[in-house]
Amino acid sequence: MLGCECWWWRSSDYQLYDYSEPQPQPFSLPSPLPHWPQGEGFAAGRIRLGEIEVIQVTKFESIWSCSLLRGKPKGVTFYRPAGIPDDFFCLGYYCQRNDQPLRGYVLVARETVARMVDDGCTRGSALELPALKRPVSYSLVWNADSSKNGCGYIWLPNPPVGYKAMGFVVTNKPEEPSPEEVRCVREDLTETCETHDRMLAMDSKLDQFQVWNTRPCKRGMFYSGVSVGTFFCSTYLDSDEELEVACLKNFDPSLHAMPNLNQIHSLIEHYGPTVFFHPNEVYLPSSVQWFFKNGALLYREDTGNGEPIDYRGSNLPAGGENDSDFWIDLPSDDEAKNLLKAGNIDSAELYVHVKPALGGTFTDIAMWVFCPFNGPSTIKIGLVNIALNKIGEHVGDWEHFTLRVNNFTGELWQVYFSEHSGGRWVDAFDLEFIEGSKPIVYSSKHGHSSYAHPGTYLQGSSKFDIGVRNDAARSKFFIDSSTKYQIVAAEYLGNGVISEPCWLQYMRDWGPTIVYDGRSELDKLIDRLPFFVRFSVENLIELFPTQIYGEEGPTGPKEKDNWVGDER
Repeated sequence: MLGCECWWWRSSDYQLYDYSEPQPQPFSLPSPLPHWPQGEGFAAGRIRLGEIEVIQVTKFESIWSCSLLRGKPKGVTFYRPAGIPDDFFCLGYYCQRNDQPLRGYVLVARETVARMVDDGCTRGSALELPALKRPVSYSLVWNADSSKNGCGYIWLPNPPVGYKAMGFVVTNKPEEPSPEEVRCVREDLTETCETHDRMLAMDSKLDQFQVWNTRPCKRGMFYSGVSVGTFFCSTYLDSDEELEVACLKNFDPSLHAMPNLNQIHSLIEHYGPTVFFHPNEVYLPSSVQWFFKNGALLYREDTGNGEPIDYRGSNLPAGGENDSDFWIDLPSDDEAKNLLKAGNIDSAELYVHVKPALGGTFTDIAMWVFCPFNGPSTIKIGLVNIALNKIGEHVGDWEHFTLRVNNFTGELWQVYFSEHSGGRWVDAFDLEFIEGSKPIVYSSKHGHSSYAHPGTYLQGSSKFDIGVRNDAARSKFFIDSSTKYQIVAAEYLGNGVISEPCWLQYMRDWGPTIVYDGRSELDKLIDRLPFFVRFSVENLIELFPTQIYGEEGPTGPKEKDNWVGDER
């Protein structure tokens, strides 16, 4: 309950927490959802997973908040799902940080009439058991008790043999919850899950209480694990042990909740981001066809001359793997080379790959932008910024960002930004929007990595304020992906629905391998540093990202791990 003072459950090590923080407020996208084109199950509010059907609940009743004092992180609030429809059952409670708007979900489930068949054969005696069962009892995992008003008690359901718990139950009273409060799921209908995104960590002298979000261990377009939206908590965490809660698994091969082609176009028109390039960008994007038409050449390991590339890429070697026998490069003529380096933003478009995520309960719309050339880096060392001459340059730069759409409602849920030195998912409430619910994507100067907000992002050692600058800002150079896009792949729609362009099948390098004369340029750089930088040359160089010494030729979208896998 809000307004109480709570203590660590260990009487030997009391630590005061404050619960007077205001409740997080619900978040809504800037513009209302449109009426999506007609389809089967996309945005229908419920999804069949085989023997069970699930609904996403986003309304909650606050049970207990846990917030830290004296300027520390604001802590979390635990919620009970509210408004569960008749015949559906709670699988676990929800938890989120207090310093963000209330926007999350937990799945509630009911058993379907039909029993699923797996590859033409039933899954044995498991089908004789119900998909959902009450827990046998509960185990008290952690509690915070006080002399005032009582506080929080976190319970783990103890499932019957052959079943798995999906989440925890939270109460503000010490009595064990009713077995009717949640349901456990038959084990063969579940997948293992893992922790990520720690929300709370509270230290005592004897242990540490932690609260995490969960997600399926295996993720990507070919995996069927479904996130329940519940949390995991423990006074310990052994990374080698399987968690005591699980995720669901989608046994419906039809992926009926995924959008059809008309719905994909409507999603892009409604959510397609505007990509802003830096005002001082001189290496702008182009279409792949423009790049080929204006002089890009295909080189072979066994020949010395480059071969012109058909504007469709039909003469590029298709399929196979990146064996380094082929690569693309710029023409030798300086005028033609400089033309290609500059790009052509008027021709540029986003190349879209649509794929199922989290067992088909979400849709990932990956948007790829192509730049013919990646410019040189700028090094930051404290207050000193030094533009390099060559380091960081390479031909053929592919960057991307990914929209994750909720298939229960059609809402934009998150956007993945492929920041240098590791990308990240950004929740919709932390995005900048333009023209309704279209997010803004900032492309960094010369490097073209994507960011959610303008600013300077350091690739290297933030501790010592040393590394490669990634500067992002709004400018007159932009692409509106809601109108300038081409869908190049959506495998789940079936053969023949989307015709993949020839160049997408090119699995080799889009630029030659570069070996920079980095050490000599860095030696000159270090000689220019102010006296207060007291690192040896060797120690200083170790703080820079390894890419400044050389890099393999960049590969195209299909060669990236996230083409079939999850972003992180």
